[in-house]
Amino acid sequence: MTIRVVVADDQEVVRSGLAALLDTQPDMSVVGSAADGAEAVETCQQQDPDVVLMDVRMPVMDGIEATRLLSTDDEDGPRVLILTTFDLDEYVYDALIAGASGFLLKDVAAESLFEAVRVVAAGEALLAPAVTRRLIAEFARLRPRPPNRPDQLSTLTPRETEVLTLIAEGLSNNEIAARLVVSEETVKTHVSHVLGKLALRDRAQAVVAAYESGLVSPGS
Repeated sequence: MTIRVVVADDQEVVRSGLAALLDTQPDMSVVGSAADGAEAVETCQQQDPDVVLMDVRMPVMDGIEATRLLSTDDEDGPRVLILTTFDLDEYVYDALIAGASGFLLKDVAAESLFEAVRVVAAGEALLAPAVTRRLIAEFARLRPRPPNRPDQLSTLTPRETEVLTLIAEGLSNNEIAARLVVSEETVKTHVSHVLGKLALRDRAQAVVAAYESGLVSPGS
């Protein structure tokens, strides 16, 4: 299957460079590009991509609002990978809350770029474990926490809550299985239930939800 990609960045050199790299891969095809968020949304509506590489800071409409518009409840919608120049970027945190599946630094190595696109196209979140956790923990710490919503996690079983906590720690399914002494298939079932009950698209949103709900505290 060919992964259809749209590249959105207001710098033409970045757009063309990323597109050229992606087009070297036999399983990827760049089907469109955009110089701002509004154009990105329009291009996605026309081209129906699997993945969008989205810059945060763009004119007309920024990448956060574009991500929010693209990250609907429709499971067939594109997965958004945020592009940023530095990892502790507050706007990236906003984009993750808006529905992005992860983020990449703009100077990422080619092989890491290809792997990232494949990961999110497969429906997984790109949780570059140390960096993404550090980003979310940092801005969860700096920002006032939203009012507690006691019913937010009440639909989860104790085991599902435990699994969510371990996801927020950055553990993979295999690592969670080892920690809980269960099979990886059992963990996958729990993760699926957590995402479904909390109406989350993937693990990136699960990590954000764990911090925002107070289940996990920065530095814990």
